[in-house]
Amino acid sequence: MSRFTPVRPGTVTKALASPQLPSRRRTFLQAGGTLLLSVLLPQTAHAARILAVRVWPAEDYTRVTLENDSELKTTHFLVKNPDRLVVDIEGLELNATLKELVAKIQSNDPYIRQVRVGQNKPTVVRLVFDLKEEVNPQVFTLQPVGNYKHRLVFDLYPVNPPDPLAALIEQSSQDKPAAIASLPQASNPASNPASGTSSASSVPPVEKPEIKAPVKTEEKLRVAEKSDTPAEKSKDKFAHGRTITIAIDPGHGGEDPGALGKNGSREKDVVLAIAKRLKKKFEQIDNVRVMLTRDADYFVPLNVRVEKARAVQADLFMSVHADAFVNSAARGSSVFALSEKGASSTAARWLADKENAADLIGGINIKNHDKQLASVLLDLSTTAQINDSLKLGKIVLNELGGINTLHKQAVEQAGFAVLKAPDIPSILIETAFISNPEEEARLNDGAYQDQIAESVVRGVKKYFAKNPPLAKNRFA
Repeated sequence: MSRFTPVRPGTVTKALASPQLPSRRRTFLQAGGTLLLSVLLPQTAHAARILAVRVWPAEDYTRVTLENDSELKTTHFLVKNPDRLVVDIEGLELNATLKELVAKIQSNDPYIRQVRVGQNKPTVVRLVFDLKEEVNPQVFTLQPVGNYKHRLVFDLYPVNPPDPLAALIEQSSQDKPAAIASLPQASNPASNPASGTSSASSVPPVEKPEIKAPVKTEEKLRVAEKSDTPAEKSKDKFAHGRTITIAIDPGHGGEDPGALGKNGSREKDVVLAIAKRLKKKFEQIDNVRVMLTRDADYFVPLNVRVEKARAVQADLFMSVHADAFVNSAARGSSVFALSEKGASSTAARWLADKENAADLIGGINIKNHDKQLASVLLDLSTTAQINDSLKLGKIVLNELGGINTLHKQAVEQAGFAVLKAPDIPSILIETAFISNPEEEARLNDGAYQDQIAESVVRGVKKYFAKNPPLAKNRFA
């Protein structure tokens, strides 16, 4: 005999409608019926929606970012003859925002010729990047942070990047004869900090240094250091003989706008303008070479900034920033150095934590990021390096005090990740508070940017006058 009692059609309906049933039992049956229907009826899948597309072309690499309302799954592969990168994105329907990507690829992009977008399958969108040369792609996702939602990122790196030191020597030999005819003008974009490049005017043309393969780095360096004739030499020169290499690091960039001013100024734009002025002024000194960790609007991870300085065997590293605080009355310039034993103040610790979070906003590929790098560099940092940084910082801070109020009268210390090069005196300069409307206006003024640059150059000159650079193996 069957153990199950058959239920005739309409039994449940009648039971639910029966006035004799207790109220609690009637509620229970109604809830059960609703649950049963939700399980049996097919559910409509929610397609992901693209919220914004951004492109950041640069000599180092080109980044393409798709911001969306949920995490996306992708597959990608490379195709030869001609070189192409094909990306299939699942659970996505083509929309007008995604189609904007086609127009955002610029003719001066070093690696992407054009991009094609199409609905490959009902729920799969295919992107085809037509490439200018072979690339090493990194495709990864970023979780929501700050003002950003989910992000799908394509970083296209050259397969054969130029040797950093050889490229710097080549660039310096081209830049030295040029006088300061037209210094970069400050910009004050009031656009959304997340907005990427979408017009040719927002990113300067990218010119690759032509590095002749037959000439070795060592030979180029020897020629560059001995080829100046007396007529070509400028009157301004450091007292000691050998060439000095200075690494200037404009903070933030690309996906990371940095601090924002009340009137829409972005830290990343202001500090890049100041860094370019610094570079021009240092290059007027005969035996100085300058390397910018970024020369356009793109993001450079903190550890890569340190690696770039070490790759060109820099004698000094200066990271340029514009401070911000919740109180818009805060003002003045500051200089920071590394600390191995903790921050010198609560404010210094807060600032270091904020600056060290740049990788989260800018976006790094965790799979390829050396998690041990920061701790290794910190372990290798010596007391001598920090002492030299403090000496440099004190002199530069004193010079900045001649043109602006000092926020702190002494060099402060904290665990800034970008200052952790173990063998390079390194300082972080907070030029002014971009959150202060008055200082924001000054930071966007070309004349004031010049004053900042002149102050820093004077400080570096005085530092080297008292602390001649140590001899280095320039060909290591």
